[in-house]
Amino acid sequence: MSTGQIARHRAAAPVRHALSKVPEVTLYFWITKVLTTGMGETTSDFLAQHIDPVIAVGLGFVAFAAAMLLQFRAVRYTAWIYWTAVVMVSVFGTMAADVLHVQFGIAYAVSTAFFSVVLAVVLVAWYKVEGTLSIHSIHTRSRELFYWATVLTTFALGTAAGDLTAVNLHLGYWASGVLFAVLIAIPAVAHWRFGMNPIAAFWFAYIITRPLGASFADWMAVSHARGGLAWGTGPVSLAWALVILGFVVYLAVSRKDVSEPEQG
Repeated sequence: MSTGQIARHRAAAPVRHALSKVPEVTLYFWITKVLTTGMGETTSDFLAQHIDPVIAVGLGFVAFAAAMLLQFRAVRYTAWIYWTAVVMVSVFGTMAADVLHVQFGIAYAVSTAFFSVVLAVVLVAWYKVEGTLSIHSIHTRSRELFYWATVLTTFALGTAAGDLTAVNLHLGYWASGVLFAVLIAIPAVAHWRFGMNPIAAFWFAYIITRPLGASFADWMAVSHARGGLAWGTGPVSLAWALVILGFVVYLAVSRKDVSEPEQG
């Protein structure tokens, strides 16, 4: 490759800031993300089933707030802090979507539409203020706030959408998981073969990870009468948490999801 080609390649590649607060998007990222969505779904259900729902939501909010505080106080991306925050967003985001349905009787179709609008508003506001939606640019407090607001909204939207397909559309959890597995391939193929904008492809896939992981976790946890394996929300939550822990430890040690910024 000539010097000119190298220069053009570097100019076209996304630039990672030295103080970036998020990991590189690798296969490890997507696997861990899907695992957190499933673990958050079943953990939320476990808490709601075993303690008062109001107390469960309160505890979920406290854990969420504590994880966010740790993340915002961190100087740069740290694997265990970041993924703890994602797990807590998953648990609390699930609760937020479930509260609308269980406590207020709002249909999943309505809550799906509502969170879709909220997500669109957040993304438009982020772009108008910062001029970019790239996760490679998360190194200021403002962008970090927009990033996590987007993440939280995608979890709530994904929860509502997953329940909509599994319950209202009567697909069941296994079929819903397969459906979202097919859907998540769309942005990957569109970006790879048809030049889809990488930022749009990322957020498209990110939204789908929520109902994808949650559908398969629910399928493992719910009773045979509901089309599941009846393993229970507690055991499934624990098993997925242990796998997440394994990935996070590996990432923290190997730094496979950290790309050092180029010098010069």
